[in-house]
Amino acid sequence: MILPDAPVEPRVALADARVVLAGLGVTGRSLQRVLGPRVASVVTVDDRAEDADHVAPGAQEAAALLAEADLLVASPGFAPHHPVVAAALAAGVPVWSEVELAWRLRVGRTPAPDGGQGSGAPGEGRGPAPWLAVTGTNGKTTTVEMLDSILRAAGLRSAAVGNVGRSLVEAALDPGLDVLAVELSSFQLHFTHTMSVEAGAVLNIAPDHLDWHGTLDAYAADKGRIYERAQVACVYSVADARTEELVREADVQEGARAVGFVVGVPGPGDLGLIEDVLVDRAFHAPADDPDRRSHAAELATLADLEHLAGPADEPDERGQAGRRRVVAGHVVADALAAAALARAHGVSARAVRDGLRAFRPGDHRIQQVRVLDGVAYVDDSKATNAHAAAASLAAYAHGTVVWVAGGLAKGATFDDLVRSRADRLRAAVVIGADPGPLADTLARHAPQVPVVVVDPGDTESVMRRAVDRARDLAQPGDTVLLAPAGASQDQFRSYAHRGEVFAEAVRDLA
Repeated sequence: MILPDAPVEPRVALADARVVLAGLGVTGRSLQRVLGPRVASVVTVDDRAEDADHVAPGAQEAAALLAEADLLVASPGFAPHHPVVAAALAAGVPVWSEVELAWRLRVGRTPAPDGGQGSGAPGEGRGPAPWLAVTGTNGKTTTVEMLDSILRAAGLRSAAVGNVGRSLVEAALDPGLDVLAVELSSFQLHFTHTMSVEAGAVLNIAPDHLDWHGTLDAYAADKGRIYERAQVACVYSVADARTEELVREADVQEGARAVGFVVGVPGPGDLGLIEDVLVDRAFHAPADDPDRRSHAAELATLADLEHLAGPADEPDERGQAGRRRVVAGHVVADALAAAALARAHGVSARAVRDGLRAFRPGDHRIQQVRVLDGVAYVDDSKATNAHAAAASLAAYAHGTVVWVAGGLAKGATFDDLVRSRADRLRAAVVIGADPGPLADTLARHAPQVPVVVVDPGDTESVMRRAVDRARDLAQPGDTVLLAPAGASQDQFRSYAHRGEVFAEAVRDLA
């Protein structure tokens, strides 16, 4: 794996360093709190926050600022081509992500008060909590929260952190945690240099954030950083050859192995699905067990995931919802990836089952808001790219979805999405400040699908108007699905805000 040419270590000890902190969003303010008492000085930079020491500096101002710095800690929104980051790289100043800083500041663990599994012997000195980390284009949050649920079912003091839950740097400073379930984005991984996870997973790779990374290869390479220096296992998707290639390219610690997951019969050394049973053929027996290749450990069944199933798969002859609930393939894949990471940490098969049974997804992920006049309204606002929207649409029967979609494309296109999922659509309602690209793609690849473009002029009412039009297009037994395939910031504060506005509009329907 090729790492940046810029230096990794500051010219002075961290305690003596003059640090420039780029970004004062949620992550940046957490970093500001942590860095303040631990370094010589902190100067803040942001493109919008008025309380930053420097607001939207140009190239000349950034160069002068970085000439006096020992370290730049950059929030995920600061791409390599941003003037501040570019100035640091040009000046030979190390650039760290939040992840790198968190890794450097980790503290040792204290024994659990009840002497539980994660506590160690009383009075035993213990190192920092190991990290089980997840990245990928889609499914990261679900997988990390599943993993956290499994770890807790095993009696461990765990936390879902990173891009979800607590700030990673604050969690790294918590001595009361036994293990961290860490969600990492490609942005966070780009300037991460020394992290060494116990086990890491890349769930999938699809075009996303190309405006930040430039190319799909650069995006994938940053995802692959999660495997560097892995200690026990590199978990990859058997169905996505690019993830396996990232494992092959990684420089891991001696003894770390590749472990695949597949929604199908697993090969030796993998986790997979045999009929309706999730099984482990990787961590089920010692390496020297002569029966290892012919046996597997049962982890869970599809019945244990039934609470995560989508709507019934087919309407009956009267247009009413069907009787069977189907667990989507991407949900099973996420569960297998989470199980692989937990098993790499030594968690029992029973804890995997109990954790999956206990897991409940967060808001805005295939969340049914209401059923009205035989039509289900589902909020999957977290489907912020084409790959995620394709997985969401795949859970529904042919010709039964009125699709509400649109938003910032982040440099990606919609052609593969529409070609592969046009059969699911009854109609589409296109939102977004620039609805043209998605509407044009629908016209090219799905001319038989009725498309309504919502005028973006009145942002405040755009979702209400979209829901009204979707209701007009839907028939009993259909699903009105918000799966935008784009980021939200063109018309909403966040994907959560977009989902909340959708749900409010649905609840207000007469």
